[in-house]
Amino acid sequence: MLNIIRKSSILLPITLISCVMTKNNFNPLKNPASYQKEYNESLENNNAFWLKQTSILDWIQPPTIANGSDFSKSTDVKWFEDGKLNACYNCVDRHAQKTPHKTAIIFEADQPGKTIHITYRELYEKVCQFSGVLKALGVKKGDVVTLYLPTIPETIYAMLACTRLGAIHSVVFAGFSATALASRIVQAKPRLIITTETNSRGGKTFSLKKNVYEALKENLLNKNNTVEKVLLVGQSLENKNTDSVSINIKEFNFESLSKLTQPVYDYAEMCATDPLFILHTSGSAGIPRGIVHSTGGYLVYVALTHKFVFDLQENDVYFCTADIGWITGHSYGVYGPFANGATTVLFQGTPTYPDASRFWKIIDENKVTIFYTAPTALRSLRSLGDDFVNHASLESLRILASVGEAIDPSTWQWFFEKIGKSHCPIMDTWWQTESGGVLICPLLKQPQKPGCAAKPFFGIEPRILHEVGGNPEEKEALWIKQSWPGLAMGVWGDQQCFKQSYSSENFYNSGDGAKIDEDGDIWVLGRIDDVLNVSGHRMSSAELERAVISHPAVSEACVVGYPHDIKGQGIFVFAIPRNNVSIQSEHLCEGIKQNIRKEIGPIATPDVILLVSDLPKTRSGKIVRRILRKIVSKDFENLGDTTTLGNPSCIETIIMQVLNKNK
Repeated sequence: MLNIIRKSSILLPITLISCVMTKNNFNPLKNPASYQKEYNESLENNNAFWLKQTSILDWIQPPTIANGSDFSKSTDVKWFEDGKLNACYNCVDRHAQKTPHKTAIIFEADQPGKTIHITYRELYEKVCQFSGVLKALGVKKGDVVTLYLPTIPETIYAMLACTRLGAIHSVVFAGFSATALASRIVQAKPRLIITTETNSRGGKTFSLKKNVYEALKENLLNKNNTVEKVLLVGQSLENKNTDSVSINIKEFNFESLSKLTQPVYDYAEMCATDPLFILHTSGSAGIPRGIVHSTGGYLVYVALTHKFVFDLQENDVYFCTADIGWITGHSYGVYGPFANGATTVLFQGTPTYPDASRFWKIIDENKVTIFYTAPTALRSLRSLGDDFVNHASLESLRILASVGEAIDPSTWQWFFEKIGKSHCPIMDTWWQTESGGVLICPLLKQPQKPGCAAKPFFGIEPRILHEVGGNPEEKEALWIKQSWPGLAMGVWGDQQCFKQSYSSENFYNSGDGAKIDEDGDIWVLGRIDDVLNVSGHRMSSAELERAVISHPAVSEACVVGYPHDIKGQGIFVFAIPRNNVSIQSEHLCEGIKQNIRKEIGPIATPDVILLVSDLPKTRSGKIVRRILRKIVSKDFENLGDTTTLGNPSCIETIIMQVLNKNK
């Protein structure tokens, strides 16, 4: 039986306990003095501060304990552990009761002219209907459900339906290949996958269902499959895939099943420390890590940061351009906005289809007031010229924001002047999949420094440490002291990995380098480990290298990041061919690209592939990535100590090849 103990009806008054402290218009990020006072309070009286902030949600049982975490003793991250709530109720039901006719979602399909407005009442009905279908398929509290879906309303319905029942969703980016999907299924161990036949993006159509069955076949071959059922959104049973029969998977159609099931109006009572979702990120070892976020701590943190960082007002129209398959889509495309009862734009397409005016038309047509996007998208749009922007009004905009990577000063200036008309503050936010929400951002009404992350959010105590983390010849490491409510609970199925990767002596290791200027503002300098940040998406060099080496003509490979005008960081592949294969082979380069696209997905397609006869290695045979990173960055004068290399003569050859490649 499903463990359901609470019932919601939009015809009944809210009966859960709710406070009002965080529900007024006071925003300490608007005033430096108010910020400093609140920030000091958040550090000096951390538990009391965070207990007050829980009033941003409605609780079945309000918590009396704030931080139960201690990195120095345990890998457990515990926030509000005696509190009980339901995330779906907080994101849907309470708003459907209070503001049923307010628009929750403005869906902009890939093709222009297909805009759909969904009210909170309609969102409630859709989610309850989806919950009924999941319940009929046997989904219950604690189960894992994998979602391989585009950025469409059905993805949001599915996510919230899982949380309504107490199930744990694991969203996999729809741009990942079948092989990448297969590895994430193995890691999460779901019994059900929700997908659709195709995804339309940028005017192109991609088959998602085909990838699902290829992934399931791959896992069955390796005896790693746990999936029993596939639920198709928008797929007719008449076109049922015979693959489901051949691999003994039961396939269901949502539309057909919804006619046979009753909506679920009840919702599960969840402990604040129960898992809410799993989201995979790339680690330096090359194995996708299933980062787990909690129900209570995560939801408090994303609701609070969304409200304060974006200065959310009652009538705002908020537009986050991130795909739901990434953490930004989770935190500031779904959970933050809906927890706050906001109106949010959901965009399926790309910023350059059908042309580079798409963002600006969406903003004008929907009177968007808050616009949150990635520097990569801005650099790409800027490179196409200003004509696409000049025809737009953009007068509705009030707040601009960026995410995913540091924004370079020239792009910041273009964003401020061309898009914000020189009057919108830019909230340059720094945070990570593991952090759950924004950790560092500027103040709203203070002179801004282009490219500077600026000030820590409340409860965040950053440290720049020399003695731990990172190569001393490179960037100094950014660590965070203690825990905060949005911090991940751990790694799904491997808590020791969380301890080894992220915590040390009561500090969280961000893996990023940083510096603090004379004003005490923080500048984030990028990764110090072997993880690349490409267009705001983290990719493991080890995972990329495995895909390169899987080509039968490659004997060895190394992948490093390099400065890229559009993406921020590009992917540079060094590959040593096997015997009898020329280092001039264009055929091999194309084969390597295809392998990477197959193993990971198009998003990981390398920008440069260089076939070499040797790579700089220590005498023990370890590739010295530091030197290769310097070479691809054209920093030839600062290669560092090469005396420990067993083959220093290869460096000059590689430098000449890099220079010739760029001619």
